Amino acid sequence: MAQRVVFHVDFDYFYAQCEELRRPDLQTRPVIVCVFSDRGGDSGAVATANYQARKYGVKSGMPITFAKRRLKDTGDAVFLPTDFEYYAEVSERAMAVIREHADIFEYVGKDEAYLDVTRRTEGSFVNASHLAQQLKNAIRKRVRLSSTVGVSANKLLAKIATDFKKPDGLTVVEPSKAELFLDPLPIKVIPGIGKKSEDKFHDMGLKTVADLKKLDVFALNSLFGRKTGTYLYNAARGIDDTPVSPRGDPIQYSRIITLREDSRELESLSKDLERLCAEVHDSVIRDNLVFKSVGIQFVQEDLSSRTKSRTMKNPTSSLGELKKTALQLLKELLSDQRLRVRRLGVKVSDFTEVSGQADITKFF
Repeated sequence: MAQRVVFHVDFDYFYAQCEELRRPDLQTRPVIVCVFSDRGGDSGAVATANYQARKYGVKSGMPITFAKRRLKDTGDAVFLPTDFEYYAEVSERAMAVIREHADIFEYVGKDEAYLDVTRRTEGSFVNASHLAQQLKNAIRKRVRLSSTVGVSANKLLAKIATDFKKPDGLTVVEPSKAELFLDPLPIKVIPGIGKKSEDKFHDMGLKTVADLKKLDVFALNSLFGRKTGTYLYNAARGIDDTPVSPRGDPIQYSRIITLREDSRELESLSKDLERLCAEVHDSVIRDNLVFKSVGIQFVQEDLSSRTKSRTMKNPTSSLGELKKTALQLLKELLSDQRLRVRRLGVKVSDFTEVSGQADITKFF
């Protein structure tokens, strides 16, 4: 039986990198993407920051006021609100590239996924290293995102390997070298160990993974309970049998684009709408699904949104039906549209699997 080979893929500083995609001038400046609260002003927290901002100690979860204080002398820092719909669009395109390189694909979040590539690498870590580099190149070429990939024999080691070298990194940890790789690392690299647990270990004089291995499973169970204690005992030894598993059916497939020119003209918008319908339809056909609900979305010139959707009588996978329904929704929205449209989107949802045609790649 071939040695299992697992990839963990992570998009570097994802939200900030998405902002750099649409504004290349930001690439040399500290970029901080923020979740602003309803209280106004600078109330809220940092969602993510690029590496230029991280040099000044800015990190996720930090209050915006703290981040501004740390960057006040730079003169060129940019603080931006989150645009989750745009990030989802970029993520979906990148995930489509990743899935092409996987035997089994597990979606974790907008910026993270696991791949089982055992079959296509024939269990070879030499082949896996080449495939991982090909994947990184494909993501950069087709989506213009940098990514970091960790390669190992299980999900735990692959994730730790991803965090080992960022940004734009590639780290391969072969099973025979897992102990050599893990032992000198700080305990906090083990997924699930937070500040509180790390402090508890430090109080016991334990700082590295090698130190953690000095505790037997019974000591860990007494400290953390049986489930967590057993996990920590195995994790310190690089043991993880968790399979790479497809995660749930898609809630929706969508595409959204920024228009070349703001418009509220039916003729202009309908051309872009047809193209978006074709792209969404490709995803539906690829994954052997039929849909029952169609929706369209406007992001207007003042950045407010309008949406309209319709549930059809019967599930379909027809491109013609998709275009017909989306065009009707477009006409209805435009009938009382006062502002010009800046971004246009199409989505389909309420899925049913095509009977007898299930395929592992349908999961996203």
